[in-house]
Parts: sequence; C-alpha cells; structure tokens
Amino acid sequence: MKKQRPVNLELNTISFPPSAIASILHRVSGVIMLVLVGLLVWLLSTSLSSPEGFAKAQSVMFHPVVKFVIWGFLTALGYHLLAGLRHMVMDMGYWEELDSGNTSAKAIVVLAVILSVLAGVWLW
Repeated sequence: MKKQRPVNLELNTISFPPSAIASILHRVSGVIMLVLVGLLVWLLSTSLSSPEGFAKAQSVMFHPVVKFVIWGFLTALGYHLLAGLRHMVMDMGYWEELDSGNTSAKAIVVLAVILSVLAGVWLW
C-alpha cells in the first residue's frame, strides 16, 4: 500500500488562521500562568511571614528580572481572560462563523497588546 497523501511537516510554511493562533496563545498563556503562580505564592507567603519577610519580598519585587516576569504573568493573565471571554461568547453561539471568528481573534490580540502595554506602564 502506497501512501499517496502529501506530508508537510515544516511548521514555518503552514499559515494558521487568526482563530487558530488565538486558540494556541490561549493555551500558552494558561501554561505561563500555571508556571508563574508558584513565584507569586512564594512572594505572598514571604511577605506575610514577618516584617522582615515583607521587606525581603519588597526588595525581590524591585529587581528588573522579577518585574519582567510579573509583567509576563500580567500579560498572560490579560490575554487568557480576554480569550476566555471570547470562548464563552462562542459557546453561546456567536462569532462561530469563519469571518466573525477571525475578526474576534484579531480584536482579542489587539486588546491583549493594549493591556500588556498598560501593565508595563503600571509596573514601571
């Protein structure tokens, strides 16, 4: 039996529609939040342990790398929230068509970039 079907395993040549990109980014943002929530719980625990722990957590928060990580968490949180709302609207039967789904995916990405910039301005 010959396999006559074409096989394209080069991912850089595949063009994904905006709705697929939005869905993939939704999953990625969830994984980012899952990984970084450990840091945030540690910071909260340290800050609540004692006045010295609060000072330690505060000094950690001012480190540029930690600020960048927290900015990444806030960016992932904002995108995940917006994409989750988009999925809920789609579950209600709206934006399920190809054009409206792609338009809503583009809108979500634009809104997430705006939220990301606002989070960066707020942090720094």
